[in-house]
Amino acid sequence: MRRLLILALPLVTALGLVTSASAHAFLVRSSPAARGALARPPERVQLWFNERLEPAYSTVSVWDRGGQQVDARDGAVDLGEPTRLVVGLLPLSAGTYTVKFRVLSVDGHVVESQFPFTVRAAK
Repeated sequence: MRRLLILALPLVTALGLVTSASAHAFLVRSSPAARGALARPPERVQLWFNERLEPAYSTVSVWDRGGQQVDARDGAVDLGEPTRLVVGLLPLSAGTYTVKFRVLSVDGHVVESQFPFTVRAAK
């Protein structure tokens, strides 16, 4: 019995690590990049996650420093690429903007976060 427990312990530990490693969707990359400084304003914000997202419960918005929403309010999960969340932008001027997102991954976990990006003044 003791030998069986000793052999089973690494397997149980490994299974526990696999379960905890896939517990939440996390942001893999974005365009524009978090804290990025852009010479020209982007036309859209795109977010890629490590897990498929639930379209009905995943949102993204973009805000200026004054607290005004500056996206086209068309944020959606790309049905052809269910790990990507996209929102169009209104014409942006120079300044700092904040991308806010709240996603529900197919495993049932909600992740909410935000990050800034900057549009530099044209020279």
